[in-house]
Amino acid sequence: MRWLEALAKRTRPEDNASVADRMAEAYEASSRGDYARALEIWGPLAHDGVPRAQNNVGACFTEGLGVERDPKLAAQWLSLAAAAGDAVGQRNCAALYFKGEGVEQDYALALELYRAAAEQDDGAAQDMLSWMLLEGEVAAPDYVAARSLAERAAAHGIAASMTRLGMIFHNALGVERDAGKAVDWWRRGAERGDADGQAMLGAAFHLGSGVRRDPVEALVWLLRARAGGSPLAGQFFQAVRSALTPAQTAEAERRAGAPLPEPAS
Repeated sequence: MRWLEALAKRTRPEDNASVADRMAEAYEASSRGDYARALEIWGPLAHDGVPRAQNNVGACFTEGLGVERDPKLAAQWLSLAAAAGDAVGQRNCAALYFKGEGVEQDYALALELYRAAAEQDDGAAQDMLSWMLLEGEVAAPDYVAARSLAERAAAHGIAASMTRLGMIFHNALGVERDAGKAVDWWRRGAERGDADGQAMLGAAFHLGSGVRRDPVEALVWLLRARAGGSPLAGQFFQAVRSALTPAQTAEAERRAGAPLPEPAS
């Protein structure tokens, strides 16, 4: 705490820069990896009660950015930001309670904080809350709410939620099974780099489920999924590859190494 106390005692900028200007300067510094400079600005603002600055200081302590990692200090600052109603602070604080980092693990409180952030249209919180309600391990399952939250997160461009929507339609979770919609959502997630979406899209092309069967296209997406670390790719990889000729395999490998296609709107 002495480090932040020292920052708080520093003289405020002589040019009377607004909070927004100082925050912008700090974000610019952090964008180039200069977290030490960013913290020189965020620290005093956090002590002055600026919620987003409190969140940013807490996030730096969470990740060890520009300062030694300290989950307990992270929890203190993120709790202040969350209590002030900052959506990002609520989401980051929820993550600490979900993992039990710097605080005692508390799934109920994590759920409450994720929900509060999601209600403020925080896409990442909507994505996580959707997952929690779909899996039903730390919260009562609610497929309807999970789908709605995933749709809202997908509107923010979050690829994991797009893939989850594919799973919802594939497994008929609170909806009629629709293989075409499943493929459409998997494609959206896959084109944005989600490895599980790539694996499921590859499986769809392998099986001809919701899309015309195409073994080469299947291997293209499974190669991308495997490179991205998806455990789902292994379920189909060998079966797909063994059915192709050496020329087809080489073509799939060439295409898999190319940049991802431009995501469909």
